[in-house]
Amino acid sequence: MALKPDRVEHLTDISFFKNDAVAERGGIVVHSTGGSGAAMDDALAQVADVSALTDEPAGLLLNDVVNLDLTRQHYNMHKDEIQLGGKVTLLRRGTVVTDQISGTPVVGEKAYFALDGKLVTSSEASAMIAVTGAPVGRFLGVADSDGYCKVEINIV
Repeated sequence: MALKPDRVEHLTDISFFKNDAVAERGGIVVHSTGGSGAAMDDALAQVADVSALTDEPAGLLLNDVVNLDLTRQHYNMHKDEIQLGGKVTLLRRGTVVTDQISGTPVVGEKAYFALDGKLVTSSEASAMIAVTGAPVGRFLGVADSDGYCKVEINIV
């Protein structure tokens, strides 16, 4: 589990599909192709895993993306899973408790994203070769013994 249930969702987006790979909730995904924005079910409106740190963040993934053989088992909505190629829920503004972090967060420090989609501290981001321009949020606590940390997400 990459997200704990105690979260506050101020702004979510359900207009994007995720077709590229399975993913665990709690990490950052980026815009893959530009959809028209006029239609809710535009097939070009896609998000993908981070491939370059200069990618524009689309949001924090709130669903697990799985690739199930639906001829052998039923899709379980209660697990908050989305079949590969389906629409995902992205958090654009809010607060989550996630273990998809790298490094040692400090309270109040800005949160950036790494190539694996995990949230990193500004000191780790500055050590990377290419750093995304704007932070995706800030850390509201330190990591607990299980590796979870409270993070405020604010992607504009």
